[in-house]
Amino acid sequence: MRCAAAADTKTGVARNANIAKLQAGYLFPEIAKRRNAHQAANPDAKVISLGIGDTTEPIPAPITDAMVAASQGLNTLEGYSGYGAEAGKLPLREALVETFYKGVMEPDEVFVSDGSKCDISRFQLMFGPGKSVAVQDPSYPAYVDTSVMMGQTGEFNDTNGQFNDIYYMSCLPENNFFPDLAKAPKTDIIFFCNPNNPTGACATREQLTELVNFALKNGSIIIYDAAYAIFIEDDVPLSIFEIPGAKDCCIETCSFSKYAGFTGVRLGWTVVPKQLKFADGFPVINDWNRVMSTCFNGASNVAQAGGMGCLTAEGFQAMQGLVGYYKENCKIIKDTFVKMGFEVHGGTNAPYVWVGFDGRPSWDVFAEILEKCDLVTTPGSGFGPAGEGFVRVSAFGHREDVEEACRRLEAVYGK
Repeated sequence: MRCAAAADTKTGVARNANIAKLQAGYLFPEIAKRRNAHQAANPDAKVISLGIGDTTEPIPAPITDAMVAASQGLNTLEGYSGYGAEAGKLPLREALVETFYKGVMEPDEVFVSDGSKCDISRFQLMFGPGKSVAVQDPSYPAYVDTSVMMGQTGEFNDTNGQFNDIYYMSCLPENNFFPDLAKAPKTDIIFFCNPNNPTGACATREQLTELVNFALKNGSIIIYDAAYAIFIEDDVPLSIFEIPGAKDCCIETCSFSKYAGFTGVRLGWTVVPKQLKFADGFPVINDWNRVMSTCFNGASNVAQAGGMGCLTAEGFQAMQGLVGYYKENCKIIKDTFVKMGFEVHGGTNAPYVWVGFDGRPSWDVFAEILEKCDLVTTPGSGFGPAGEGFVRVSAFGHREDVEEACRRLEAVYGK
């Protein structure tokens, strides 16, 4: 008996119409695809990647030692543990508060997870369909893509490159990368990344106060992404909860991914204030706890041990040293583009340099840099319509690769 060819087989299940609305591929796999094609066509080229933003340097020993001990402990009756609390081990939650939210939040308001990107998707599940959404433009693509998957979008507008029911808060050099809130509509949810990925812009205390007051006035909830807060040099808040009123309108999410090189280890946290309420007065934290309890079995025990290692005195110092390494990379990259006369933003409070290329299509610039320099960057348009004309250059790389990349750029674009 012959089986039907796979190409002829289909089920009676309709495809999720919301996922069908997604535009092309997710940004970073598309970049990897183009890099691989370039490498295949130029097998002898040493391609350097300063694009996706994946960390490259080893995790410091005080942190990995904690994970090794936890892993070896699983081989003993005394050290073994199975399912843990879905919200994370209490000692880690307490350490996070002591390190980042002392005197501001309580441990039972902190939920440990497998990373902010995963929590962004779970936020969508908690809020459900039918919510209006605002995002910075440009911003991290996951905010828009998860909103599309949940159906908060309307149709895609080919004319302006936006989804009709998502409000894109334009963040450009002309407005110092902070949206004109006086012109912004009321939305249910506001995604706000500070320091911003990709522009590297960092909102001031006054701007964050304006944002919180805007949300309070409109009854909105801000999802505040603090994934790069540890890179901040300027005298600005490291947490949104330093701003008066934030507990009544904000959720903060953060991660060890860029803090400690945990992009593959996967460990983050989200802070939900007890006093944050839905329109009917029901506490948001109760629903978030239910989502985490239903959809998540808790972060890896070994990863959580690594998180505890990060928050010891020795581990935190080592983690800051790792961040300092990437910040020096960023200075090298920024100084190179400035010396060549480019329009340059970011590069101080975040590990990204945002470079203008005279309004040229950013995918064209990406292709040109890849072809002429064997260097991977990230096209600005992948972060939203306002990113057109820019590329993002990541500081996550080995020092020798960063220095070589800068030499190649100067050879092609130096004046």
